[in-house]
Amino acid sequence: MSKEELIKHTAKELFFSKGYLHATTQEIADAAGVNRSLINYYFRSRDLLFQTVYREAVDSLKSQLDDVIYGKTPFKEKLGLFIDVHMKELLKYPYRESFLITEICSKNFALKEKKKSEALTHFLKEVALEMEKGTIKKYDPIQFVFNLTSLISFPVIMTPLYQKLLDIPKEQYNQLISERKKIILDQILN
Repeated sequence: MSKEELIKHTAKELFFSKGYLHATTQEIADAAGVNRSLINYYFRSRDLLFQTVYREAVDSLKSQLDDVIYGKTPFKEKLGLFIDVHMKELLKYPYRESFLITEICSKNFALKEKKKSEALTHFLKEVALEMEKGTIKKYDPIQFVFNLTSLISFPVIMTPLYQKLLDIPKEQYNQLISERKKIILDQILN
């Protein structure tokens, strides 16, 4: 692995897996075992490093989800695959969404993409069609996407709080998360 890849990998781990939302370039360098000047050499700043690793993580998830969305599988199976892919990525990077929200609010971080995703447009049309067929209760397809992604994301994002408030050991919480797919499908399908 090159030094640049090592720095990106370490930053992803610190930011998105371990939740060190305010990790400095020095902390990233220390964790990667490199000199801080290498981070500045490759990325010029923590913000540019963040944008790079965030974009790579998002592109990876988008690519996987696009494969599911454009797949020729029946809709119910497609939803199950969508949940599997999204949940796997969330469990790998549980703090990615929290980190992005923090960055947007604190530094006016903006994603360069301003247009709506073609895959999302395709998925919304498919959802509307399934609503017409009666597979899903009929309402605004955007609300369906809100519900689907919230049911997947929220319990993972809220893990530390729920474990503490509900006094749930990690193993039991992981079991509850593993049961989410069936619960989600039961919630959103007729």
